[in-house]
Formats: sequence, C-alpha cells, structure tokens
Amino acid sequence: MKPRHRRLALVVAGVAALGIAAALVLNAFQSNLVFFFSPSQVAAKEAPVNRTFRLGGMVEKGSMKRLPDGLTVQFVVTDTAKTIPVQYKGILPDLFREGKGVIAQGKLELDGVFRAQEVLAKHDENYMPPEAADAIAKAQKGELPKK
Repeated sequence: MKPRHRRLALVVAGVAALGIAAALVLNAFQSNLVFFFSPSQVAAKEAPVNRTFRLGGMVEKGSMKRLPDGLTVQFVVTDTAKTIPVQYKGILPDLFREGKGVIAQGKLELDGVFRAQEVLAKHDENYMPPEAADAIAKAQKGELPKK
C-alpha cells in the first residue's frame, strides 16, 4: 500500500471514529433530556405520553390524599387554568404543602394520571422556579406557552 493511500485510510478511519463518538454522545444526551411542562400544556397534549418529563405548578388545596400503604400520595397540580392528577410513592420533601409550588418528575400514563418518580418542593415563600412562574402567569392570561 502506498503511503498516500495509507494516509487517506487513516484519515477516513479517524473521521468515522469521530462520527461514531459524536453519535453516541448525542444519543446519550437525548435520552437524558427532561423537559418541563405546565398542566395547561399537558392538557393540550403537548407533553409526551409514557416518556419522562417535569410537571410544575401549585398543589391544589384539599387535593392531597394518602393511600393506606402509607407511602403512596395522590394530589393535584394546577396552574390555575388546568389540573393534572399526580400519584407519588415515596417520602415527600419537608416543604411540600397544599397551595405551594411543586415540580414532579415522572411519566404521564394513558389513564391521564402523572406517575411521579421524584417530587421537589419550593424552598421558601418567595421562591418559585422561573418555568413554573412563567407557566402560571401565561395560564392566568389564558394563553398556552409556546415551545
């Protein structure tokens, strides 16, 4: 094999290796990407079904129920325009309260119930995640957030 052909083969192999590495990195990034949706967006069918995403809003007052097993909790998340029922099995954060901000990460199932794998509560009375505050403000104005 001539030196010129050997060099060309090495360059082609290097470009192919870089392409494969880039494809693997992008695939890993895509599978770990988690989007945020408000209850209005979920009700408008913008959220994926059976795919992990974050649901944010306020815990509706009077909606929290504990099931007899002691760990499973059902509550409703609202953005004042739409509501989504949530079910979570686990220990809730200390700051979790009805009428307060919450972000739940999980999947929306075909029955319309959001099955949360993780629940995050806001830190103090003045804090709300920017995405949740924006979604609530837009829902109160009657407009759906754009992607």
